[in-house]
Amino acid sequence: MPSPLSRLIAKELNLTEQQVENVINLLQEGASIPFIARYRKELTGSLNELSIIAIRDRLKQLTELEKRRDSVIHSVREQGKLTEELEQALRRATTLTEIEDLYLPFRPKRKTRASMAIEKGLEPLAKIILAQKEEDILRLAKRFIDVEKGVENEDEALQGARDVIAEWVNQDAVVRQRLRRLFRSEAVIASRLVKGKDEEAQKYRSWFHWEEEVRRITSHRLMAILRGEAEGYLKVEIQPSLAKALEIIERIYMKARNMSSAQVRLALYDAYKRLLQPSLETEIRSELKLKADIEAIGVFSENLRQLLLAPPLRGKNVLAIDPGFRTGCKVVCLDQHGNLLHNETIYPHPPENKVKESMHKIKNLVNAYKIDAIAIGNGTAGRETERFIRHIPFEKDIIAIVVNEAGASIYSVSDIAREEFPDYDVTVRGAVSIGRRLIDPLAELVKIDPKSIGVGQYQHDVDQKMLQESLHDVVESCVNSVGVDVNHASKELLTYISGIGPVLAKNIIEYRKENGPFPSRQQLLEVPRLGAKAFEQSAGFLRIPDAPNPLDTSAVHPESYPMVEAMAAKLGVSVNELIQNKELQQSINIEDFVTEKCGIPTLTDIMKELAKPGRDPRVNFDFFEFDKNVHQIEDLTVGMILPGIVTNITRFGVFVDIGVHQNGLVHISQLSKNYVSDPSQVVRLNQKVKVKVLEVDVARSRISMSMKDV
Repeated sequence: MPSPLSRLIAKELNLTEQQVENVINLLQEGASIPFIARYRKELTGSLNELSIIAIRDRLKQLTELEKRRDSVIHSVREQGKLTEELEQALRRATTLTEIEDLYLPFRPKRKTRASMAIEKGLEPLAKIILAQKEEDILRLAKRFIDVEKGVENEDEALQGARDVIAEWVNQDAVVRQRLRRLFRSEAVIASRLVKGKDEEAQKYRSWFHWEEEVRRITSHRLMAILRGEAEGYLKVEIQPSLAKALEIIERIYMKARNMSSAQVRLALYDAYKRLLQPSLETEIRSELKLKADIEAIGVFSENLRQLLLAPPLRGKNVLAIDPGFRTGCKVVCLDQHGNLLHNETIYPHPPENKVKESMHKIKNLVNAYKIDAIAIGNGTAGRETERFIRHIPFEKDIIAIVVNEAGASIYSVSDIAREEFPDYDVTVRGAVSIGRRLIDPLAELVKIDPKSIGVGQYQHDVDQKMLQESLHDVVESCVNSVGVDVNHASKELLTYISGIGPVLAKNIIEYRKENGPFPSRQQLLEVPRLGAKAFEQSAGFLRIPDAPNPLDTSAVHPESYPMVEAMAAKLGVSVNELIQNKELQQSINIEDFVTEKCGIPTLTDIMKELAKPGRDPRVNFDFFEFDKNVHQIEDLTVGMILPGIVTNITRFGVFVDIGVHQNGLVHISQLSKNYVSDPSQVVRLNQKVKVKVLEVDVARSRISMSMKDV
C-alpha cells in the first residue's frame, strides 16, 4: 500500500500513487534516474527523467519537513508546553514556514528587550494593558515600579510592558501569515545608489532609483539588483505600505479607545517596525531569491544540456589551434579518439609574422597525420588565425571550424589535465581541449566545472548547492542518453554513467590498461568492486563497438538479451541476422513476448535498438563559417546581416557570436515577430542563425542585434 508521502506527492504532481511509490522504492534501492527512466518503464508507467527528478526532490523536501516537525514537537514537549491543540496544528502544517511560525513562541531565545522586561516583573502589566480595559494607565504602572529590579518610574514600566506586547505580536502566527500575504502581493522592492559610489557603480546605473512590485520583478532584474547590493553599490529595501501593514495588525489587536489601547497602538507600531518588518523582509527576500535561483538554474541547465548534446565530428583526425599573437599559436594533432599525436608552436601573427613558415608547417602536419578538420579556438587572435588557415592551399578539402574555447584554460590547469598530460604545459593541454570539443563535445566538457563553460545567467549568484545538483543531473542525463564506449571513455566520462562513480570509473580504466579492451559487457563483472548491482545499473549505457555479441553495441540491457534471443529463435535466425534484416524485425509481434517483467514499453525500446543499434541521439555535424569580411567590432555597421552562433540563452534574450571577439545581444523583443516570453522557445544553444546589426557601441563593446527581419 502506498505510503502517505507517496499519496501526497502523487496528488501534487498529478501522478498515480503506484507510480510514485515504485519510483521512491527504486531510488531507495540505489537506482539512478537514467536507469529508472530507461529500464524500469513498466514500474514507472514510462515516466521521463524530469518527472522522476520531481518525485525525488519533493520526497527530499517532505522528508526534511517531517524531520523538522518531529524536532519541534519534541522540543516543545520537553519544555512541558505541548498542548493537544498545538500538536494538531503542527501535524496539519504543510510548509516549513507554518511550522516555524507555530514554534516561534517556544524557540529558545537569546536575551531580548521583552525577556528583560519579564525578568523585571512587567509581564502582568503587559497582559492588563493588552486587555484594554484599564483607563488609568499611570496609576496602574505605578504599582510595578521596582528600583531594585531596574524599573525606576511609570514610563519605564510602560516601556517594558510595550516590549513584551511587541514580542507577543511578533510571535503571533496569524499576524505573520496575514502580513506575509501583504508582502507577497503588494510589497515594493526599491534600490538606491549608495552615497559616494556613483562613478564606480556605473554598470548598475539602471538601478540607482528603481522601484517595482515584488510580484512583477523578473528573475534577472532581481539578480542584477542583489548583485549590486552585494558589491556595495546599491541599498535595497522591500516593504509594503506601512499604513496597510499596521491596519492588519490593529484589526487583530485593537479592542477599545482608551489609555490602554493607546499603549497597545504604540506597541504594535514597535512590533512591526522593529521585529516583523525586518523579519518578513528577510523572508520575502529569501523567497524571491529562491524563485530567481530556480529560474536561473533552469536556464543554465537547459543551455548546458544543449551544449553537451552538440553534434560530434565523428571519425576524423583533427588539428587543433589555440591562437595567440605574441606567444604564438599552439598546434596539436589528434586522432579520431582525441589522443595526442604531435604538438608544436607557429607564429603567423605579429610581432613574429612568420606566415610562410607557419603555412608550410600546417600543410606538412595535415599530410603527415592525415588530418580531416582543423579546430580553431575563438579567443584572442581566433579570427586572424581562421583567416590565416583559409589562405593555405591544402592538397585536399579540409574543414576549418571555430570552436568555443570557454573553460579550456580552466581545464588546462586542472588536476584532470595534469593527470592526462603530465609532461605537457598548459598551452598544449588547452589546445587539446579545443580539438576534443570538436571531436566529441560531451566527452570533453564533462571534465570542466559547468560553471566555467559560460552558458549561464548569474550562475555565480545562485544557490551553489542547488546549482551543482541540477547540473549533475543534466550531465548524468546527457552522458547516459548518448552512452559511452567503455574501451575509449575517460575516467571523467565513465564517472557519470549510472551506477559507476569515481571509484569504479578508475577501476575500469586500470583494468582496461592491464587487460586490454573489453570484448563483452559480461567481462565488466571482472572489474574489482563492480558487482551485480553496479552491473545492472551501468551495463545498458556502456557500449562495446565491434563486440562479438552485437547487442553489446546497443542500448539493449543484458537482462533483455534472452528476449531478443527468443525473437531470433522464433524466426529461425541468429541475433546478428535479426539486427541486419529490417523485414524480419517488422514481422515480429511484440505482444507475443510480453512477460510479467518485460512489457510493451521495454519491448518497443528493444525494437528501436534492433532497427538502429547503438544509435547516437545527437544530430549530425553542421558546418558553419563566419562572414569573411567581419573580424572585429569596428568592422560592423548598422543594418549588416551576418551569420552567427547562439552562445548563451537568458530570460532577457540570447547572445550570438558573429566572429568579432564580442558576443552581441538579441533582446527578447527582437527574437521574433510574435511575442516571446521564453527565448528557448525560439532558439537553442549552438544554433546557426542570421542576425541584423541594430546598434554598435565600440567604447562599451556592446552590439545590439535582431532576428525579426532577417
